Amino acid sequence: MLVRLSIRDIVLIDALDLEFERGLTTLTGETGAGKSILLDAFVLALGGRGDASLVRAGRPQGQVSAVFDLSPDHPANLAARELGLEAQGELILRRIQSVDGRTRAFVNDQPISAQGLRVIGRELVEIHCQHDERAMVDSSAHRELVDAHGGLLREAGEVRALHDAMHAARHALEDEESRVAKARADADYLRHAHEELDKLAPEDGEEERLAERRQSMQRAEKVAVDLRDALGAFSGDNSPAGHIAQAARRLERRAAQAPDLLEPPLRALAAAVDALSFAEEAVESALEQSNFDPRELETLEERLFALRACARKHHVSVAELPRLAERFALEIAALDASETRLALLQEKAEAARADYDAAAQALSKARREAAKKLDALVDAELKPLKLEGAHFRTEIASDPENRTSEGIDRAEFWVQTNPGSRPGPMVKVASGGELARFLLALKVVLADRGSAPTLVFDEIDTGVGGAVADAIGRRLARLGARVQVLAVTHAPQVAAKASRHLRIAKGAVGEAAAGENRVSTMVTLLQEAERREEIARMLAGATITDEARAAAARLLEGRA
Repeated sequence: MLVRLSIRDIVLIDALDLEFERGLTTLTGETGAGKSILLDAFVLALGGRGDASLVRAGRPQGQVSAVFDLSPDHPANLAARELGLEAQGELILRRIQSVDGRTRAFVNDQPISAQGLRVIGRELVEIHCQHDERAMVDSSAHRELVDAHGGLLREAGEVRALHDAMHAARHALEDEESRVAKARADADYLRHAHEELDKLAPEDGEEERLAERRQSMQRAEKVAVDLRDALGAFSGDNSPAGHIAQAARRLERRAAQAPDLLEPPLRALAAAVDALSFAEEAVESALEQSNFDPRELETLEERLFALRACARKHHVSVAELPRLAERFALEIAALDASETRLALLQEKAEAARADYDAAAQALSKARREAAKKLDALVDAELKPLKLEGAHFRTEIASDPENRTSEGIDRAEFWVQTNPGSRPGPMVKVASGGELARFLLALKVVLADRGSAPTLVFDEIDTGVGGAVADAIGRRLARLGARVQVLAVTHAPQVAAKASRHLRIAKGAVGEAAAGENRVSTMVTLLQEAERREEIARMLAGATITDEARAAAARLLEGRA
């Protein structure tokens, strides 16, 4: 609930600090005293639209702070935490309005946008008056109010969860259908490409091995020519080995004639023949090693060309071909299994929709039953509020094909203001005064469910007589037993029903006492005698009579 409201330099308000308690608090005062200013300042703190005209003349800025005492799990604290703010129990909403039109907002001294402040403020306070379309006048909230009244919030939460599950199942099915459709369109290509790769059978590192072997063969082909030329020097008539051997034989025939002279050259010639023979064998061996089948090189080059051509075709490197073959195989396998998976996902989607439909239909039936009870309770509140011929009903339209997270229903509060008149949406059919009383009847019925912790009623008793005002006061007091109620009123019957009474008045402050025309709005918590005098003023007007005081005393005595 609201525990403190502090206002600085807002229009006629110089400095104001108000403490609030549970129950019904009424705010009274003469016209122009500043009741609307007080409410405008409160709305500013809740995230309402800022306006430079709110700043007190001569001041650079105005400021409003509202302090709320809440449980840690209150929706306002949850909303604050969702916005990234630290909030556990007490919430302090602060708004600064500058004279240049700019505003700044804070929650627990943490900066926040005006929109974020409004989100939190909606969870804290509902403001009802004759001409504002707020709170329950907004038809988008009617379905939730019916759920709250009927104790159907858990069922509504289950429908939301089933709606999410239904959407997830449907999206999974759609994604699979899209993937399979694309795979089917590419099926011929996939199968042909897979067969081609399967036939090619690329191996890891194969390109490097083939390229190295081809380079080796190409080098050997060039060297073989020179080796054959070298080998030719050892054969035929020009072979040095033959000439040397012939010369050695001639010398051997004369060795006996001069052994000491011929033995060294004969040994040298024999060594030369052996060396030439060894050289010839080495050249023959190298030539043999350089020999290769030209068809092998042709086959190797064809293989290398096939691998590289396939890689270019698929825009990958040769090294990636084995992985590409594996991927094509997996995609073909997935395509072959797609019909089974599609059928399974179709079953899941249909089951999820059936679960949602069953829960939504059950919730719709429960909503209609809750709406009937709500209608009867609200109707029972209308007669004391001098709406004897009026009727209230909750119009629920269901569309099973329009599956939303809130179910299949659209709810709107309708009223019939007079017998024989055509019923219609409450906000369109009811006049200002009637609307305020319909809203009051609704709040009395819904106070303990679907309500903000603080309710503000701004002059909803305008234009009604004493009996109606008394009925309004009694119902505000009943509301005050369950939630905090602040009521701005001109009706003494309403003021008398409050547990606390604040009087709003204008008075001279500061320089005004020295002759300057400076006034400020002031708020006073009235004690019992002061309350009697204020209510007497509200009854009698400018001149308070003893009869008015006696009537005020009777109203206060009858407030229980």
